[in-house]
Amino acid sequence: MRVLVVVALPSGQEVVAVDLEEGASLAQALAAARVAERHPGLALDRVGVWGRRRKPGCVLRDGDRVEVYRPVRADAKAMRRARAGL
Repeated sequence: MRVLVVVALPSGQEVVAVDLEEGASLAQALAAARVAERHPGLALDRVGVWGRRRKPGCVLRDGDRVEVYRPVRADAKAMRRARAGL
């Protein structure tokens, strides 16, 4: 089966297509795409499939889009409160 592994970077996104065996997990897709080697400082604890957070053991299906998310830099609610002067 073929899945896409997408890494969200500040400058854009990196997309890698990988071929895996049926029943492969999200963690196996990340390993096959060599995400940890390409981006050594990137934390792989915020990952998902098609925009929904999933655990590394999640079983993938053909055509899935595995996504590695960047950490949130600021709380949106706190930023709105600061702009409003509250």
